Amino acid sequence: MNPSLAEFEADALRAGFDDVLVRDWSSNHAMGEHAHDYAIKALVVRGDLWVQGAHGMQRCQAGESFVLDPGELHSEGAGAQGAQFWVARRHPK
Repeated sequence: MNPSLAEFEADALRAGFDDVLVRDWSSNHAMGEHAHDYAIKALVVRGDLWVQGAHGMQRCQAGESFVLDPGELHSEGAGAQGAQFWVARRHPK
């Protein structure tokens, strides 16, 4: 069973993440290769999402998560049903 958004956020903040965002992507939304200056831990809560990064291709369905290191080049996108996912971000100090 997935945690609630409040539980996800509380756990992320306890683990040192700064903030939590809710992302809703439409069907087949895609973002080309890019990087962030912060670490990411994300949980897919609806639909499915793919992430292509340094560790290869990862496909996540509802209930599955992924992580990205700061500066990690990656591309990402939603599947045919779109996706909602929660993103915890840890910015450098």
